[in-house]
Amino acid sequence: MTPTRAATPRPRGRLMAVLAAVLCVLFLPAPQASAASVEEVTGFGTNPGALKMFRYVPDGLPAGRPVVVALHGCTQNAAGYGTGSGWTELADRWGFSVVLPHQQTANNASSCFNWFQTGDIQRGQGEAASIAQMVDRQLSDVSGDASRVYVTGLSAGGGMTAVMMATYPEKFTAGGVVAGLPYGCAQAAGSPYVCMYVGATQTAQQWGDRVRAARPGYTGPWPTLTVFQGTADYTVKPVNMTDLMKQWTNVQGADQTADLSDTVAGYPHQVFRDPAGKAVVETYSITGMGHGQPVDPGSGAQQCGTAGAYILDVDMCAAYWLGHGWGLG
Repeated sequence: MTPTRAATPRPRGRLMAVLAAVLCVLFLPAPQASAASVEEVTGFGTNPGALKMFRYVPDGLPAGRPVVVALHGCTQNAAGYGTGSGWTELADRWGFSVVLPHQQTANNASSCFNWFQTGDIQRGQGEAASIAQMVDRQLSDVSGDASRVYVTGLSAGGGMTAVMMATYPEKFTAGGVVAGLPYGCAQAAGSPYVCMYVGATQTAQQWGDRVRAARPGYTGPWPTLTVFQGTADYTVKPVNMTDLMKQWTNVQGADQTADLSDTVAGYPHQVFRDPAGKAVVETYSITGMGHGQPVDPGSGAQQCGTAGAYILDVDMCAAYWLGHGWGLG
């Protein structure tokens, strides 16, 4: 029996085999770029407040982009707050970097920023100076836009947000205080707890004078302010939002009568304008919300954040509305 000879492939068969191989290569899943992550930065200055610096920089972020400083609340940490609040998500979506200061338990047993300690709330001293040094380092490292730097925070981080706006107003275009406190509130009330639970008895002028004394001789511009506050917050009473409004309208030369009252995402919202018509203070009163950061988890255009301890799903993401108001996206 004659052995069977292997069939010689026809030219058409060869061509089809080559085409199939090429198509396989063309339609392989593209390699995914490694996602950015929160990273620690060391050596950012003299760091008199002994804080830690973390940051989030989206992959491929170009020069000249804004910077947001986001300050966590008590018992929280930098990375958890950056993610839970939605700020890192928005950084990827809109293209900006995030500085995430981190409190150490050696400074405060509950990991609260020391918004009530005189040595930490003055220009050139303590935690305020450390955060200012972080801003300078970040702007240098990412070639950020120094005219578009913003600061925000929750609770004690909200109190420290007001500190940064008062002590380093030239560094910040705007600030967002979430369940926080006016600058100098602990000193005005005689105790941080009186400030938190009762409030301090100050006129708008007295509140404004505290800010002006933090940066003697400064002629402006001052950062604009947005405040989010739960009406059922028993840790930082809603009177503190009213006092923040009084403080910063006075600093901006505006009166304490809202120029616009409406609702956003179903919640009462007010806007206060200066004599030139510029919106300088905004307030969001989150009906029925306790103490925490408002978020709205999901993939919708106005959604962001992940619910957790003191990060509350109330169908409104404060980070989105802050960033939108600041022109970040």
